[in-house]
Amino acid sequence: MPASRGTPAKATDTQTTSTTDGQAGSAALSGVTSGELTSAELEQIKQLKQLDRKVRAHELAHVAAGAGLVRGGVSYTYATGPDNQRYAVGGEVSISTAAGRTPEETVSKAQRIRAAALAPADPSSQDRSVAAEASRMEAEARAEIAMQRQESFSARSGSSAAPGGDTEGRAAISSYRQQGAGASEALGARVNLFA
Repeated sequence: MPASRGTPAKATDTQTTSTTDGQAGSAALSGVTSGELTSAELEQIKQLKQLDRKVRAHELAHVAAGAGLVRGGVSYTYATGPDNQRYAVGGEVSISTAAGRTPEETVSKAQRIRAAALAPADPSSQDRSVAAEASRMEAEARAEIAMQRQESFSARSGSSAAPGGDTEGRAAISSYRQQGAGASEALGARVNLFA
């Protein structure tokens, strides 16, 4: 099942609730007798119910682990089975990926984003992609913290940085500062985690 995207995607179905698993089991054949359905249709219904449960569990794992980061809630994509019931076959959860106000806050937030992305038992490739991006975000924030400590130490001891400086570290800091300044919001500071 897919996981996250760098920019928010429009939900293809604005309805966020459907028949729950318990209701689906008892209502699956309401209005349709089992004699009217072929064995292939009954098998399709069984598969749709399993997929519905899996999709819902996947998305709810993102929501539970992403408390405070989730924007909106779960948006499901549905398919109608031969019994005319709607089953969740996909879903997405939007989470905020904007940098924190401080590098320390960004480290904490990146760890929570990664945990939310990898929360389902079966993270998708998109979930893993979001987790990797959160790790990059955390590394940049840690580089900023290290540079701040270096500068603070240098200022206290009266020494200066080594000739040539830390070009890679400064590039990471520059990138972090751009994110903190709102660049990440402009570029899509929310991602969607898809099932």
